Amino acid sequence: MIGELDRVTFDSAVMGGRACIRGLRITVALILNLVANGMSTAEILDAYPYLEADDIQQALRYAAFLAEDRIFTPEPTPA
Repeated sequence: MIGELDRVTFDSAVMGGRACIRGLRITVALILNLVANGMSTAEILDAYPYLEADDIQQALRYAAFLAEDRIFTPEPTPA
């Protein structure tokens, strides 16, 4: 899965090493926030003309990978 995400990059010199798109100063988190707040792909591309539709799709796929279903059962804390 990660190998298929060639547009999601990590560079300690760019945005503190956060997940970015193609080394640009556009973080995956920014794209996710734009989508979550109702912006369409066309609106995002209009606002950020150096992005491509595939960039947005890979940001969403990366987020889905990170949110993969895993059950976490915390240990009970002693009273």
